[in-house]
Amino acid sequence: MLHHVKLIHATKSKKLLGKKIVLAIPGSIAAVECVKLARELIRHGAEVHAVMSENAQKIIHPYAMEFATGNKVVTEITGFIEHVELCGEHENKADLVLVCPATANTISKIACGIDDTPVTTVVTTAFAHTPIMIAPAMHSTMYEHPVIRENIEKLKKLGVEFIGPKFEEGKAKVASIDEIVYRVIKKLHKKDLVGKRVLITAGATKEYIDPIRFITNKSSGKMGVALAEEAEFRGAEVTLIKTKGSVPSFVESQIEVETVEEMLKAIENELKSKKYDVVILAAAVSDFTPKEKAEKKIKSGQALILELVPTPKIIKRVKEIAPEVFLVGFKAEYGISKEELIEQAKKQIEKAKSDVVIANKGEIAFGSDVNEVYWVTKEGYEKFPLMSKRELAEKIWDNIIKFLEVRK
Repeated sequence: MLHHVKLIHATKSKKLLGKKIVLAIPGSIAAVECVKLARELIRHGAEVHAVMSENAQKIIHPYAMEFATGNKVVTEITGFIEHVELCGEHENKADLVLVCPATANTISKIACGIDDTPVTTVVTTAFAHTPIMIAPAMHSTMYEHPVIRENIEKLKKLGVEFIGPKFEEGKAKVASIDEIVYRVIKKLHKKDLVGKRVLITAGATKEYIDPIRFITNKSSGKMGVALAEEAEFRGAEVTLIKTKGSVPSFVESQIEVETVEEMLKAIENELKSKKYDVVILAAAVSDFTPKEKAEKKIKSGQALILELVPTPKIIKRVKEIAPEVFLVGFKAEYGISKEELIEQAKKQIEKAKSDVVIANKGEIAFGSDVNEVYWVTKEGYEKFPLMSKRELAEKIWDNIIKFLEVRK
């Protein structure tokens, strides 16, 4: 691996460590995004090899992709049988072929088994034994052409996974780099939560004073989103109940709420309609709400006294509805000792019948990309030292899986 590639390799995560990805680039103008895409895949641990069609080389020079990946770029199939070296059935074959950005022409050629570019030849070689993902990019009228739609559906039935485009300015633009990387990780990640259904909350609720003012807190939703995405990577069926204004997420099934009442209703509906294995309440839920909400904007320039009343305790409802679910609560406090924090977490376990409480200090957690927490159960506690919330989500799920195995 070249020095400049080593400098960024696995700096964001190790999710793709040991994975060999062929980035197959057809002749779309969106090919200009492929340098960034390759580098992001490398930052998550991947080894990336670029394969370019002749038309792709007119848009972005192979030297750019050689720099991006640190590997020689395949621009033609020669006597070295590059397609077999990369995607043949042998121990050093690629773990994934990612066709991005895929033109209407390339999609149709793949669907019809036509191999007249390095890209289509590599895909055909990989078809029987290597996962293939396609990220389309074209004008929307081309994307909606009935033959293109038919070819996309044909490929889906054959096991090809599509990363849907975003529709802007009359175009079916290639998905964002972040979404493509997310979907690649999801495809290649170990699957130790297959068959499990998980419900997770994230973000800060809002309690309205009048139509435009509200009481809230500093939570960003990063921890809940990280936990939800980690569960989806591992193969779980995930429902994320997320508050408006929280950090965005690529989790497939999301429910958006604002108030405690809305979140409680969404949780109750989910628990009554489906059987969940794990519930994680990572959202920072308001403890108080105004006794009365003004119907119109309250005029400024005058003193205002608010009477607040307690909100319902969502965590207490979970075990009442679904007593068998594995319940993980979160407990955040400010300015208290470790001993006091753990004691508060154990009290929550007693009151809500939680299986685990993740206890943390708000001065570290809220709005931050890192956190330091205590995994607290009836029997004791374990400290997870300061780390990124993404790493912490991995640790938490590793522990949950151990507990679920014991329950069997």
